[in-house]
Amino acid sequence: MAGDKYSILLPTYNERENLPIIIWLLVKYMNESNLDFEVIVIDDGSPDGTLNVAKQLQSIYGEDKIVLRPREKKLGLGTAYIHGIKHSTGNFIVIMDADLSHHPKFIPQFISKQKATNADIVTGTRYAGDGGVYGWDLKRKFISRGANFLTQILLWPGVSDITGSFRLYRKDVLSKLIEHCTSKGYVFQMEMIVRAKKFGFKIEEVPISFVDRFYGESKLGGSEIVQFAAGLLYLFATV
Repeated sequence: MAGDKYSILLPTYNERENLPIIIWLLVKYMNESNLDFEVIVIDDGSPDGTLNVAKQLQSIYGEDKIVLRPREKKLGLGTAYIHGIKHSTGNFIVIMDADLSHHPKFIPQFISKQKATNADIVTGTRYAGDGGVYGWDLKRKFISRGANFLTQILLWPGVSDITGSFRLYRKDVLSKLIEHCTSKGYVFQMEMIVRAKKFGFKIEEVPISFVDRFYGESKLGGSEIVQFAAGLLYLFATV
């Protein structure tokens, strides 16, 4: 539809090395596809100087393209999205990680899929079509596959990759889902899809390549696994 604008929400915490690369790639692929866009950087008080790097990038690409909306400290993914939506001017929202595990080249594919199907949500899948995971050890792959398998059995989400965090939403749909979501961290993305299905929103998938983060620490540890299991049971009981 003419006039569509895409607000890309980029929550960051200690992503100084990754941010210049991800921003360059976003600008490249969005411009090549002639898409109207803005990147909203939501930095949660990174001690490594991520915000200073973001300011330099803003001076290069322009304040209309790189919008800085920092917060003082880490307050969680859900609130980062609420914060980003509040400051966004697009009618579609893209959520993705800033650590280069999600390649911006897939965003035009998400948009094409949305236009072709009139979907409310397009989500990237590592587990269908040409999708895949690179750079994970066997344990990480096992945990992620296991999480998706358990979720399919208990919740029937109708989506092959429910824990992914690379998605395109209609802005009003994302706002409504966040309003109803109670989960934090690793479970948050899963709850978004489960609730979307319950509300009857149309969800489509695009196969993506997921590459483990280039710089910095991976965020998945034992506590996240426990959190996921608890969250899964909670959703099974309540949604």
